[in-house]
Amino acid sequence: MSSSGFKFTLLVPLMVACLMASSARNFHNDFDITWGDGRGKIVNNGEVLTLSLDKASGSGFQSKNEYLFGKIDMQLKLVPGNSAGTVTAYYLSSKGSTWDEIDFEFLGNLSGDPYILHTNVFSQGKGNREQQFYLWFDPTADFHTYSILWNPQRIIFSVDGTPIREFKNMESFGVPFPKNQPMRIYSSLWNADDWATRGGLVKTDWTQAPFTASYRNFNADACVWSNGASSCKSNASPSSASTNSAWFSQEMDSAKQQRLKWVQKNYMIYNYCNDAKRFPQGLPPECNMS
Repeated sequence: MSSSGFKFTLLVPLMVACLMASSARNFHNDFDITWGDGRGKIVNNGEVLTLSLDKASGSGFQSKNEYLFGKIDMQLKLVPGNSAGTVTAYYLSSKGSTWDEIDFEFLGNLSGDPYILHTNVFSQGKGNREQQFYLWFDPTADFHTYSILWNPQRIIFSVDGTPIREFKNMESFGVPFPKNQPMRIYSSLWNADDWATRGGLVKTDWTQAPFTASYRNFNADACVWSNGASSCKSNASPSSASTNSAWFSQEMDSAKQQRLKWVQKNYMIYNYCNDAKRFPQGLPPECNMS
């Protein structure tokens, strides 16, 4: 092999490595810590963000960008040990009195008892669409990926690639769907011991403070909203600014549908569509759709 050929074979993997490194997300570039008086920190050269909670205050952050549709991934490692009374919220939300919101909330528990993953969808200021789950792993032992796929047809909540919930666009049946309001990503760690654990019966044990949740490997394959316009060409199709536009029309294949049924059969612990006592005038219309 010529010396130039040898140099080229060395350069190619080096160039690829540089490209991969440059594409890594950095929390400094994507998020602002918005409250907590120093309790939120970006560490490891921007690769990890941590939120902490003590008796004086919790903490939180928000994305620099607003999004109108996208696939949002974040790895979280939740508060370990006795996390009773604490809530780690990770969600998309717009502003105003008729806001839209797509929620993950992790409700802490006593040591050895499982976290509850609480999900909700708000459209035009109306929520009351709670579904709650146990997880099939310990979410405090390692990082796991929590994803929101949001396109004009559906919202899919996933954990490590396994769908746990789907909220379809059923505007034709009079059900509002989040599709017109750009949303930021928010997350916070806060004390909610008046309701979070066993309806408020179990209080936060402040001797265990500070409580800490960690975040890494954020990715947003999404339409960024800026100055009244989307980075995507139109509401019909993403532009080349979105590196992988498959999410825009994505739906669950049969394998994903089977995984969704598995989760809902074995790990769902509350579904508003099964709570007839809560809706004496009748269940919400989306509950009657297949």
